[in-house]
Amino acid sequence: MAKLYFNFSTMNAGKSTILLQASYNYIERGMQTYLLTAQMDDRAGQGVIASRIGISAQADTYAANDDLFEKIQTRLNAGPCACIFVDEAQFLTEPQVWQLARAVDDLKVPVMCYGLRVDFLGQLFPGSAALLALADEMREVRTICHCGKKATMVIRKDENGNVVTAGDQVSIGGNDRYVSLCRKHWREAVGE
Repeated sequence: MAKLYFNFSTMNAGKSTILLQASYNYIERGMQTYLLTAQMDDRAGQGVIASRIGISAQADTYAANDDLFEKIQTRLNAGPCACIFVDEAQFLTEPQVWQLARAVDDLKVPVMCYGLRVDFLGQLFPGSAALLALADEMREVRTICHCGKKATMVIRKDENGNVVTAGDQVSIGGNDRYVSLCRKHWREAVGE
């Protein structure tokens, strides 16, 4: 039975690594997958899902105005596809999450989404909020704070290494800009 999955965590937890490994497992067994990633995230190149450990794969991209049900239906019409994988799922819009749910229900294909739960201010991303509401199954990908406790928050740093406590919710970056922390150390870092 097809389901909508949401695998979430903070930055640098290995979400993309897990996505790429899961897709590889299907491919190794002779099944095809369809990979999607946010068009705005081109850190590894346009249409590339990449992991910090050095593995990557080509993917189709989505923008905020794309109809993901149509994209998935077009892909399924082109040939068999065992699973849909969506990276950077926090950048989905609420309507796009509903489109993914519709693909699961009507096209009977599993959709596995991977993304951040909260931003640097501790607020849910719209795509993550919708996935938390609609996903059939949710899994937390765990990572740790520098103190050894589970990291559930992330801080953003500016070019001088100072913690940023205001600004746009979306600012693409990696280890150079973001640090995952436990709630206590996040509160200390942002001055709460």
